[in-house]
Amino acid sequence: MMEPDALEALLAVGEGPLVAFARDRTRLDTLAETLVAFANGHGGTLVVGVSGRARPKVEGLADLGAARELLLEAALACTPPLVLPLPRELRLATTTLLVVTVPAGLAQVYALHGKYLRREGPTNQPLSPDALRHLLRERGEVSWERGTPEGLALSDLDPQKFTAYATRLGPGAEEDPLGLLYRRGCVVRREAELVPTNGGLLLFARQVEAHCPQAEITLVHYKGQAMADAFEREDICATLVEAVRRAERWLMEHLRKGSRMVGFERQDWTQFPPGAVREVLVNAVAHRDYSVRGEGILVALFSDRLEVYSPGRLPGHVTVENIVAERYSRNESLVQVLADYGLIERLGYGIDRMLAQMAEAGLPPPTFRETSAGFLVTLQGQSVEELSPDGLDTREWVRLGLNERQIAALVQLAAEHRITNRDLQERYAEISPETIRRDLADLVERGLLLKVGDKRATYYILK
Repeated sequence: MMEPDALEALLAVGEGPLVAFARDRTRLDTLAETLVAFANGHGGTLVVGVSGRARPKVEGLADLGAARELLLEAALACTPPLVLPLPRELRLATTTLLVVTVPAGLAQVYALHGKYLRREGPTNQPLSPDALRHLLRERGEVSWERGTPEGLALSDLDPQKFTAYATRLGPGAEEDPLGLLYRRGCVVRREAELVPTNGGLLLFARQVEAHCPQAEITLVHYKGQAMADAFEREDICATLVEAVRRAERWLMEHLRKGSRMVGFERQDWTQFPPGAVREVLVNAVAHRDYSVRGEGILVALFSDRLEVYSPGRLPGHVTVENIVAERYSRNESLVQVLADYGLIERLGYGIDRMLAQMAEAGLPPPTFRETSAGFLVTLQGQSVEELSPDGLDTREWVRLGLNERQIAALVQLAAEHRITNRDLQERYAEISPETIRRDLADLVERGLLLKVGDKRATYYILK
């Protein structure tokens, strides 16, 4: 949601390649041209209720409902229809505006009445023949999710599922669930009837397995670091939102969890950051190639790693080398509905978030590998081998610069609650008594130990 201060920053800069303003009651075609230009470029934000290009002026909207409906119609007027987040209402002082965002990395080329546009500076410009040919080559994939299987009818979708979805989005959507499905590309008009698309079946079908068996997610848990004859397995084939939730619950039940002492503080830990697990799972579901039949998503949990394989190679211009920086949505309808459910970020920052969560947990970044027919993401998990036998995690002490003898003293204290200078001298006979004394004195100075007694009766305890 754009905040008022963010809007004020846009107003200060004015229109540009990623920002456009439109007055209230702007013509539908004018709005649609800007949406097409953003879609064929790097996305952008359109604010309705603002006039002026060089010196923007906030005017507001006379009829919020009518303005919202006009924006939705403008998105549908594009060829193919644009699947966008619902327009967001924004209040600035006493003025109401509408904001709609066109995501970057869309998979198709868009036109309005046969005219192909792209955003150049603050204006919408026709694409030159060379630029259009380049864009068509770059985005030349046929959209499987927009396909309409023969012999199916609207009754193949579950009304309870899509009504609950519309209700979740609130006013403007719950009053017209079928209109929402149409705007999301989940149904299309065939003659006088609405019929489901492949994307609509994946999201709202009564029986997903009957229409899209390739949507299955297979989860396998191996006890060790390699595949073995002994394993636990779960197969899930359901509407995508339900499948993601069930798969996430299964993984959370099977991840290693526990507690450990970091220094002298107890910390709970999981094998992988839960947020990173969700990201890699949802990204596989949202971005896989569903035109590949006979193969589903495979999630393999090992003692040291999590592997998530999805059918289909990387889409469009995305490569393993640029995957963090680039944005591309193979399945726009699926991504938007999953975003509406809060399962994925439509702006495409899931990988960035995954990297941050792994780094915060002290784990290596995910690895990405393209295979001959698919894409594999691997997360390396917490290593139990780094924990000492009594469950102490000594890495924080190493980071503080403590030496081997000092760490050994702290480990012994955690188990026996007191230690003497003689205890350490017996353990490290080759080290001088003065060095041992300085080791213990340093721990006292750092505030880790408390010295008790005097002379031969001296011992140390945890502070």
